[in-house]
Amino acid sequence: MFNHVMVGSNDLDRSRRFYDAVLGTLGAGEPVRNVADSGHARLFYRHNGNSFCVSEPIDDAEATPANGGTIAFKCDTAEGVHAFHDAAIANGGTSIEDAPGLRNSNMGPVHLAYVRDPDGNKLCAIYRP
Repeated sequence: MFNHVMVGSNDLDRSRRFYDAVLGTLGAGEPVRNVADSGHARLFYRHNGNSFCVSEPIDDAEATPANGGTIAFKCDTAEGVHAFHDAAIANGGTSIEDAPGLRNSNMGPVHLAYVRDPDGNKLCAIYRP
């Protein structure tokens, strides 16, 4: 259903350090750097047919996170959830909500971790056993 997800950043170099580490725990490699016709730089991380993008805002306004929005990344193991969380914290992210771990949900038991990236975007790492 999705082609890509894109978030804005006020500091693309800082975002690259953060997302290289965090998305690296999921197996994503180096991003493709692209410059739009407008002159704004973007990073495209591609993995398993999916794209996650980080962009300088095309309207030249400050990048802000979506209120109520969350981007969830699927992990292959419970340990992967913790690795995602730890990489996020070590690279300028902030742990939010409950500590990473097993929770009961309407989908049954899931391993979850929630963080905010350096620009405030809410990210989730999830593993369903």
